[in-house]
Amino acid sequence: MTFGGIAASDAFLKQVDVQTVCDGAALAAANEVAPVSAYSGNGIALGLPLDQQTATTAIADYLADGGTDLDAWAATTTGVEVTVTCTRNVQIAFGWLFLAGDSLKRTAVASAQAPTL
Repeated sequence: MTFGGIAASDAFLKQVDVQTVCDGAALAAANEVAPVSAYSGNGIALGLPLDQQTATTAIADYLADGGTDLDAWAATTTGVEVTVTCTRNVQIAFGWLFLAGDSLKRTAVASAQAPTL
């Protein structure tokens, strides 16, 4: 029973790590302005406009700067909000006992809105 408690705690902490990275990536993307949209005829009316390319680049830069390794990530944007899905396969304590040595897939989703004026 003690092994199970330790394994569950380790899995939870690994989930928190993935969620933290995903939160930071979403914030990094939301704080990047889409230059083409910002300087077009409409300008910045309600907030900083987001686009897929700018958000993807911001997330990739954030992950590279932090030295964070994820097995997969994806981003979508509505133009004012970005949603990031992050996945990492992790080894947990006593994984050999509960997972037959396999890794545990941890997935997190985070979203952030562009700053408004």
